[in-house]
Amino acid sequence: MLNGAHTRTEHARHRLGGLPLAPDERSAFASKRDETIEIVIAPQPAGIAAHRRNVGIEIDEALVQKILSDRYQLVTITQIRTRRDLERLAIRRPDLVFSGVKYFTFDGEDLWLNDFLEVHGIAYIASDRSALDNEHDKARAKSLVRAANVATAEFFLTAPGEHPTAGTLPLPFPLFVKPVTGGDSRGVDAKSVVHDFDSFRRKVSGIHENQMSQALVETYLSGREYSVGILEDASNGELRAMPVEIIAAPNSNGDRILDYDVKKQDSEAVAPVTDAATRLKLGTIAKEAFRALGGKSLGRIDIKMSHANVPNFIEANLMPGLRRGYFYRSCLLNLDMTYEAMILAIADNGLATRSETPDHTERDLVGQTLIG
Repeated sequence: MLNGAHTRTEHARHRLGGLPLAPDERSAFASKRDETIEIVIAPQPAGIAAHRRNVGIEIDEALVQKILSDRYQLVTITQIRTRRDLERLAIRRPDLVFSGVKYFTFDGEDLWLNDFLEVHGIAYIASDRSALDNEHDKARAKSLVRAANVATAEFFLTAPGEHPTAGTLPLPFPLFVKPVTGGDSRGVDAKSVVHDFDSFRRKVSGIHENQMSQALVETYLSGREYSVGILEDASNGELRAMPVEIIAAPNSNGDRILDYDVKKQDSEAVAPVTDAATRLKLGTIAKEAFRALGGKSLGRIDIKMSHANVPNFIEANLMPGLRRGYFYRSCLLNLDMTYEAMILAIADNGLATRSETPDHTERDLVGQTLIG
């Protein structure tokens, strides 16, 4: 039994480009789970602060490798620069790819990583392209959750000139205006809450010019704001909801909103939700929204109360950050889960989805187009 495990591990090391095990390494490896994990990353663009649209989950790959290496026998970091790098990954066929990359662009074409891995029978974390597309377009997300009978604020889409007068607006003021796509509250600021047509027109124009996006315009919700972390048990599909309250200080207009600067400066407070009835309402809405969007494995659902204290879906993040942000804090405050335990739980969940299809060989893959 032990020899068989050693043989598999040494074979995996060769597949992943490592050296055979030295005799003094074998006892340490024998106590770990006999699975291989590759942490896949994308090249960092010029300018350390540059925003990477193709990356959904920013991770500290060295820290994640250290955490996973305490449980799994072989954990490596792989940077994908070329199509051939991805082909080699498919040939190696690790048990799990742990990555926050959405897609790679080769020769002007986007190749979505999780869809590629699914085609090749390789387990991964987070959701597939279809779900990420649903989440990325905030208007589509709102339409999908509304169709699932989840409450969400009334809304419409617009661009400069589409609603030329106050009389052409389909909703009354006050309104909340933000880009229809994008994350991290980019394009959201104190001017996002509008009370008159001139303010509306200026904010819509600003989003068009700065974010190059249509504007999503919603009925303004003035109540408390929450974020609900979701962890799925891959063995039975059960969803665990972990709500926290996000508390921003009033801005210059007296509004409490999570704008770009608040998030960037990390100036908001994150608190546990202690009221049982509120926890139940938030958890129910979050789970229903997650399912309506086609989410898998993990995610975050943002919810805000109306003036009448009715919870409304705001937006979703099906690739939540795995540093020390809202998702981690939802795990900590609800489950008393350490950061290390969170990373291990996500990996365990990903491994539980592994395909039983035979390994691809290099002969199978050479000459094949890897974009479906």
